[in-house]
Order: sequence, then structure tokens, then C-alpha cells
Amino acid sequence: MTPDDRAGRALAAVIDRVTVTEAEVGARFPLYADPADGRWKTTGRGSWTGGFWAGLLWLRARYTGDAAHRRAAADCTARLAPWVGADTATRGLIFWYATAPALDGSGAAELRAQAARACLDSYDPGAGIVPWGAALGGPRLLARADAVPGLVPLLAAAGPEGAVVAAAHLHRHLDLALGPQGAGSGSRPRPAWEFDPATGWSPCADPAPGWSRGEAWLLLAVADALLHPEVAGRRPERLAFAAERLLARALTGRLVPPNEASRPRGPVDTSAAAITAVALLKLSRAGAPRARACERRAVAILRRLAASHLSEPGSGRPPGMLLDGCYDAAKGLAVRHELIWGDFFLALGLAALADLVDITRV
Repeated sequence: MTPDDRAGRALAAVIDRVTVTEAEVGARFPLYADPADGRWKTTGRGSWTGGFWAGLLWLRARYTGDAAHRRAAADCTARLAPWVGADTATRGLIFWYATAPALDGSGAAELRAQAARACLDSYDPGAGIVPWGAALGGPRLLARADAVPGLVPLLAAAGPEGAVVAAAHLHRHLDLALGPQGAGSGSRPRPAWEFDPATGWSPCADPAPGWSRGEAWLLLAVADALLHPEVAGRRPERLAFAAERLLARALTGRLVPPNEASRPRGPVDTSAAAITAVALLKLSRAGAPRARACERRAVAILRRLAASHLSEPGSGRPPGMLLDGCYDAAKGLAVRHELIWGDFFLALGLAALADLVDITRV
């Protein structure tokens, strides 16, 4: 079997897994699944991951061309509408990935425009970000690596003002996470910061530097910015520095990284690997430095995930599960599980290789 055959078979298995998941969860949203039997932990409203389930349903609709699958994706996307007014920067994850793969005429574009406007209105000029927000609990004025991907293209779609805020939001996160331009490349990005109007920004202890998914999220946000000239044109030298700094790690080391760099023998995170693969595919098409190396690395990651981390028929669990995802190692939560966003990014990367989607637009 050739590598292309393996990628095609892997995509078919992930799509089939979507249908099995749909039958299990009904109108709820899958979050993570037990690696032993594939049973899903679900949420009623979707939390910050709901967009990935809607996005998977759209990828299935594109793959099969089935009208019933298109209706299911549209219905799931519509159920996310209450999050438009939620106080959280994860609306970027929710609404970009739920709507960007959608087919025309489904109402997804209208929902995306509403969410973009709401996020634009949430921008805090003092902090220089769309705040992490209070909708998910905890401090509101946080800058976290997972608050940037999705939000950059979502804001960019809101016109010139949206592009300005997208760039400001991105660069504040990059300035905090990576430090000043010209700083040494040996240190790991610091993924989370808290803002105090009186004293400014201070780093958070958790997640700690070396969080592989945080680095993947930042790389994905940089890739999205480079694909939007109206965003990339603001502080282009800073964006180029960030791309080089993040690529220095993304193009080297283990294809499937440990969840925490400080624990190289601890749990890996296949979802971080899948996000990185998608980011690298985008960078390969964005005219970024080392574009060919980005594409080769992305393909190698996707092949490794398909060959070594995807459940197969006869394994005693449903086939098509992307195993070995790590949700939250610090809390011991779902550290070797199937994660809905891991499934989504694996499917998106494989669908891009199969020309089912234009990766520069999703």
C-alpha cells in the first residue's frame, strides 16, 4: 500500500468514525472518548470544542456529498448560535472551524459574520486583546495561546476594522509568548498571561512553557495571519520572526510531541501534532520561508498519526479513533484519549491532501 493509499484509508476511517459518533451523541457535542471502548464524554452546549464537531460534520458532508450529511452539519452549526454573545475568545475556535468548511447556502456564513462582529465588539484596547473572557470560568483578562487560532481569520472577515484588531490581538499574544524580537530562540513560548490594569501583564504558571499544543496553536495563528494580507501587512517583520521562531521547533524533533517538553517520557499529544500538520500545510501555501520543508513535515506527521495512532478494525474499539491525545495533564484529565479537536485537525489535514478542501480558506 502506498503512502497515498494509507492517507485515503485513514480519511475514510475518520469519516466513518464521525457517523458512529453521531449515532452515539445525538444532539449533544462530543468532547473526548475513552481509549478502551470509544465511549464519548459529551457536553450539552459544545463548550469551546463545539465548532470542531460541526466542522467534522461538514468535512463528512464534503467527503460523501450526501444531502442528509449536509443537513446534519448545518443543524449542528446552528446549535452553536448561543455562543455568539458569550464572553470568551474561544469563539474563534467555535465559529471559525464550525463555519469555514461549510458548504454555501447553509447559513454558516451569516453566523460567522455575527460572531466576528461580536468578537470585534469585545476587543479591550487597554489589554490589546479580545479577552479570554469569563464564560468558561476563571479570570477574564487572560491572554492564552488557544485564544488566537480561529479568531485571527474570524476577525479578518469583519472588514478593515476587524483586520486591525486581528493583528493587534495576534501580536500582543506573540509579544507575550515569544518575548521581544531578537530574543534567544532557546526558551519555550510562555502560553498564558494575566492582565492587571494597574500593573500590566504577568505570566501564569499553568499552562507552563513547553506545552506542545500551545506552541501548535500559536503556529496555526501565525499561518492564518500570513494567509490574510490585510493582517500580515501589519508588523510583517514581527510576524516573520514569530514564524521562524516557531518553525525552528515544528520542523524538528518528534513527529508526535510530548504534551510537556519537561516530561519527554510523559504523555504525548496527537492533537498537537495534528494542529501542527495543518499549520505547516497552510504555511507551505502562504509563501512562508521553507515552504517545501513545511509541506514535507506536515505529510510526515499525518502519515505517522494514521499509521501509529489511529485505531484499526479488530482492535476491540471503534476504528478511526485518533488515540493518544492529551487534554489536561496537570489535572490528569483524558491524557491518552481521543479528542474531538484532534480528530478534526487530522481529518482537515487528510482532506487537504485529498483536495477536498482548500486549506488556505479553512
